[in-house]
Amino acid sequence: MANERFDNAKKNKADEFYTQIADIEKEMAHYKDYFRGKTILCNCDDPRISNFFKYFALNFNEFGLKKIITTCYKNQDVDLFTQNECEKAVYIEYMGNPNDPTSTDFSTIEVKQLKGDGDFRSEECIELLKQADIVITNPPFSLFREYVAQLIKYEKKFIILGNVNALSYKEIFGLIKDNKLWLGYSIHSGDREFGVPDSYPLNAAGCRIDKDGKKFIRVKGVRWFTNIDYNERHENLVLYKTYSSDEFPKYENYDAINVDVSTDIPLDYDGVIGVPITFLDKYSPDQFEIIALGIVGSCEFSNERKMEILDKNGLPTGKFTVNAKGTLYRKHLASDKKPAAFKDCETGQLYQSIYARILIKRRK
Repeated sequence: MANERFDNAKKNKADEFYTQIADIEKEMAHYKDYFRGKTILCNCDDPRISNFFKYFALNFNEFGLKKIITTCYKNQDVDLFTQNECEKAVYIEYMGNPNDPTSTDFSTIEVKQLKGDGDFRSEECIELLKQADIVITNPPFSLFREYVAQLIKYEKKFIILGNVNALSYKEIFGLIKDNKLWLGYSIHSGDREFGVPDSYPLNAAGCRIDKDGKKFIRVKGVRWFTNIDYNERHENLVLYKTYSSDEFPKYENYDAINVDVSTDIPLDYDGVIGVPITFLDKYSPDQFEIIALGIVGSCEFSNERKMEILDKNGLPTGKFTVNAKGTLYRKHLASDKKPAAFKDCETGQLYQSIYARILIKRRK
């Protein structure tokens, strides 16, 4: 059943993306000292074409690595070393080249076949996971919750790519709140370009084919996720604004003010503050404390108003909800660019829902 879910994720979600070596290099530069003497596992990577393997193999001696292990799910891509196709999941265990430490020729490395299909949850892949000190890869975004859960279960250090939407997952946010997971350094906004299989349909904006016929697609909201500390994570966000009740209105169902842009956090407000999820790109655990995620189930709302849901033009729909579909909300202001989203069934007061907010508080 697990293998079936993995296969469906590959087919339906089309999330077999190949990370660019420039993106790998920019992030790994912040952990070089941590790599020394470590075994690195890339367990969602065909070792013959993976830029993760290439990057660490090229820097094996400089980083003082002990071993690199790469495994992949059953992969039909062309073997770039032997130009043969492979119908089995494969793996590599690389411990450097003692005869020629400066060699960049990896064509003679033995590519071995796995007994199973290379699912990261299979017994043989878990045995390889147990050998690793650090896991570094680009896992399937559609299986991100399960992938991270496995890393936490086996107490592994990791640096992995994921989508920014994962920050709002209950399981992932819980790890962030408990200071067991945080965002990496090098990606804070925008999108990233990934290589994709030859079979991938290029039917969206941002796709391209290079001069060698390789396909690429741009993916929005990509972030590095890690539990390895780095110095820049402890740099405080510079605050310059002062609190104003007009500029920073309170929510109607939680005792906190709303801030739409993280850099606008007032420097003189000591209460709870609701900020966008992208605040985590700038978050220093020394400066702020994370209280909760601003959705039902993560924080306790102070009221239970019945509301009518309004359409995108602010017109009645005849549909109703409680507490703005379980999110934070505030009074709709005349200055709001968007129409109101909800209307109180008793008073007629219009409200604006505030999605995807993290509740934080300044540390003293």
